[in-house]
Amino acid sequence: MLVEDSPTNMKLAVHILKQTGEYEVLEAVRADIGITLAREHMPELIFMDINMSGMDGLTATRLLKSDEKTRNIKIVALTALAMNGDKERAIEAGCDGYLSKPIRYKELLELVETFNQEGHCK
Repeated sequence: MLVEDSPTNMKLAVHILKQTGEYEVLEAVRADIGITLAREHMPELIFMDINMSGMDGLTATRLLKSDEKTRNIKIVALTALAMNGDKERAIEAGCDGYLSKPIRYKELLELVETFNQEGHCK
């Protein structure tokens, strides 16, 4: 699942993932929609934009990780934030990984494959 409020980033990431033919991708343009979709569909991996209007991605991550039903879903912070301490804040919030923007084709697929090899993604 991709939770991203930028139409450009959403389109790019969805295209990258779908073109492999291996992944189904749920899309949410706001964190609250992402939480609802996660609870309904139980995706194996969520790319969570951190900087969104309304509820931010770290808050959404904390809510998903505190919910018994969704706590085992792997969440990767997807963010343009690349300052010292940003990755640590994402991990402290419960993110299982961190990917900085701009989205790079190879890096995105390698990260998904890493989780796939660990038995988390199909």
